[in-house]
Amino acid sequence: MLLNNIELDVKTKCIEEKVSQQKIGEEVGTSGAYVSRLINHPEKIVNKTFLAMMEKLGYDVRLTYEERESK
Repeated sequence: MLLNNIELDVKTKCIEEKVSQQKIGEEVGTSGAYVSRLINHPEKIVNKTFLAMMEKLGYDVRLTYEERESK
């Protein structure tokens, strides 16, 4: 099980940093529409098979976010 709500996390960080999905998409070499699709289908961000394997091994997955010292 993925314990994070990736969709909410990404949307929240975009709002906090005052960056649109379009802008973040362009900065990573894709489009705002693709970023939106990833946000609306989080299993595409974290591989569904990876999660299934970790669950079978008895683990949940939790992502942590740490702000870089130099932005």
